[in-house]
Amino acid sequence: MGKKISVAKIKEYSKELEARVPKDYRHEVYRKGIHLSSLWIPALIYFSNTIIASCVFLLALAGEIFLEYGNYKKWRWARILFMLPFMTVLRNSERQHKRFNLTGGVYILASSLICTLLFSPVIAAIALTVMLISDTLAALVGKAIGQRKIYRNKTLEGTVAFFVSALLIMMLFNPLFTFTYVSVIACFAAVFMELFEHWFELDDNFSIPLVIGIILTVIV
Repeated sequence: MGKKISVAKIKEYSKELEARVPKDYRHEVYRKGIHLSSLWIPALIYFSNTIIASCVFLLALAGEIFLEYGNYKKWRWARILFMLPFMTVLRNSERQHKRFNLTGGVYILASSLICTLLFSPVIAAIALTVMLISDTLAALVGKAIGQRKIYRNKTLEGTVAFFVSALLIMMLFNPLFTFTYVSVIACFAAVFMELFEHWFELDDNFSIPLVIGIILTVIV
């Protein structure tokens, strides 16, 4: 019989693992875990229809903006609903109340609504999946093993992770996009928007899926 693993042993191992992993990396993993929870969005677009998906995103977007405005105005119920689940992962600009700042969630929902209305279901799903998964991998890989800085806090390793994962996502959705000039152009454009988002003053949750969607739609 194998050795039984006690609860105490599990707790001890968890503490040891926590000590080995830097706090800022654990924080980033948690942030990106919440980011990945939005994968229901491309799934809804792909398996549903344009009308249903658009209505869901419109209602969710209106609700999210209203909730964030309520948090900004310090309405008690809004602060409880908004702050408690996300307090540990919100950036300083998202926590402060001197002016009304929208969080990434609003930009994700806004880009989801626009992509659903402008592009085919397959292209919209690809664009949003790339934004959710590739952006997550870029951040985690960059923080874990990133050594070569490209621009600001962006690294070569994270950028490669973004590019490769974006190509794989396109291949999984539609084999016709696999390593064709269309997919390469779309991925390079997405990488550019992710690297230099500060130049355009656009949230990459908004710009990446729109750029990918436009390129795939126009060229294909």
